[in-house]
Amino acid sequence: MDERPQALIVAGPTCSGKSALALGLAQALGGVVINADSMQVYRELRIVTARPSVAEEAMAPHRLYGVRPAGEAGSVAWWREAALAEMAAAREAGLLPILCGGSGLYFAALREGIASIPPIPETARAEARWLLAELGPKGLHDALAKVDQATAARLRPQDSQRVARAWEVWRGTGRGLVAWQNQGGQNQGGQSQGSQNEGSQSGGAGPAPWRFSAVLIDPPREDLRAAIAVRFAAMVAQGAVAEVAGLLALGLDPDLPAMRALGVPQLAAYLAGTMTLEAACRRAEIVTGQYTKRQTTWFRHRELAPNGRAHTIHARVAGLAQLSERESGEIFRLIQSAG
Repeated sequence: MDERPQALIVAGPTCSGKSALALGLAQALGGVVINADSMQVYRELRIVTARPSVAEEAMAPHRLYGVRPAGEAGSVAWWREAALAEMAAAREAGLLPILCGGSGLYFAALREGIASIPPIPETARAEARWLLAELGPKGLHDALAKVDQATAARLRPQDSQRVARAWEVWRGTGRGLVAWQNQGGQNQGGQSQGSQNEGSQSGGAGPAPWRFSAVLIDPPREDLRAAIAVRFAAMVAQGAVAEVAGLLALGLDPDLPAMRALGVPQLAAYLAGTMTLEAACRRAEIVTGQYTKRQTTWFRHRELAPNGRAHTIHARVAGLAQLSERESGEIFRLIQSAG
């Protein structure tokens, strides 16, 4: 008999309705919603990342939302440790941990573990920074592809931090980042926003000692496109431009993950006078749509619950009440059968 404690994953692409569904399930099942979104961890980005509102957070316990300053880059290793601590606290309180988000790397790290990567020499780090400055992200990505094709294939050329991280791992250890990840059992994709600094120099970690059930929201692309446009317009109406202005006023490194969150570069261009607000919004919608396509591909090709206790909803949802009686019944049976 499997005596491991149970946790529920609510996953899906941006704008699919994950947060509302997770909130409804937390209320119905007596749960704690634990953030598994790489951008919603940043304190300064409530509006532009569509973090749960203060009122929503008061309706059920929410954890790991807005807990890091934008000036401190998050990481898979940091999130995994923090999530496990919150899951343990939920269990102690007799509550169900409900992990909600669209960052597939986070779910993979939790379920499968993180590879142990040896300490990287400062000379390798310095070389990566120098090459990034000399060649630019695309040039460094081209160089990486010649020595570590497997890792380069998973990274976007414009993702400067992850490309530089991959270069320093290869240069400092003689092995590519993907090779280290595969050794740790972690099957990561390239869909996460920003740099998550995969792995941990203090050592890896094995699979989490939990049983996972999962609900995946996988709506049609046309539904997502429409929802993205509506939501971004609502963000602007709620003060997203002022929020981004406040972020820019901090004078942070433009390569930090928070500075490249969906919508931030586009609204920053508007504030700089290089793009109209209408054009910035349209560009943000396009970029967000491209990101949701990568998320959807990632989720469709990986098992969120390796033991098979998973249910997919092929529609955008705005909460538990919106689901049909059949859908909600399937979810509750999923939880009960895994209990």
